[in-house]
Amino acid sequence: MAKALIVLTSHAMLGHTGTPTGFWLSELTHPYYALADQHIGVDIVSIAGGETPVDPKSWDENDEYNARFLATPELVDVLKQSPSINNVLPSNYDAIIFAGGHGTMWDFVDDEHIQRVSLAIYEKGGIIAAICHGPAALVNLRHPNGDHILAHKKVTGFTNEEEEAIGLTGVVPFLLEDALKATNAAFQCAEAWREYVVEDGQLVTGQNPQSAIGVGKAVARLLLTN
Repeated sequence: MAKALIVLTSHAMLGHTGTPTGFWLSELTHPYYALADQHIGVDIVSIAGGETPVDPKSWDENDEYNARFLATPELVDVLKQSPSINNVLPSNYDAIIFAGGHGTMWDFVDDEHIQRVSLAIYEKGGIIAAICHGPAALVNLRHPNGDHILAHKKVTGFTNEEEEAIGLTGVVPFLLEDALKATNAAFQCAEAWREYVVEDGQLVTGQNPQSAIGVGKAVARLLLTN
């Protein structure tokens, strides 16, 4: 059976604002069920392990996937006592998915275990996927020869326009769109807040929270057809 790993941020504060942040709930639950409902195994980890910070603004129990996830005690327990990516064996997984949320902009970028696990999965022909701010995990991801994994690849992520629209351009440590373009990737996007998913070989990225289900479905399709 194919198996995927979803990675969550452990960073809980929005810069120096005192405002709580974390991962965006639907960017976990939507891809989770897009995979699980196709009988693809899914594990959830975070950067530091332990309790994972959910961005309070994303807590929407009217969302059918959020409600389903939150009504499943064993899944809620994973969010309270998540394993750390430090202990992940890449050989157990065929895909890695980076859920977004602003916390990722602080702890995804230079995490050595993100790079270790992602590169190992990619080099064995597996899939790397990321949603919204999740592509922060890809900004410094390189092959052993130093070439950037995103170089000349089509990619999307949370846009400068969307960051400006929510007033956080001066709060985040960098602008994701600019950082992705700096890797020599072919950055693509749709209008703000529209679902937009980009596939390029083993790479799947989604522009914003609205794209979370599309990313999950794309990864499921790729895993089931490989």
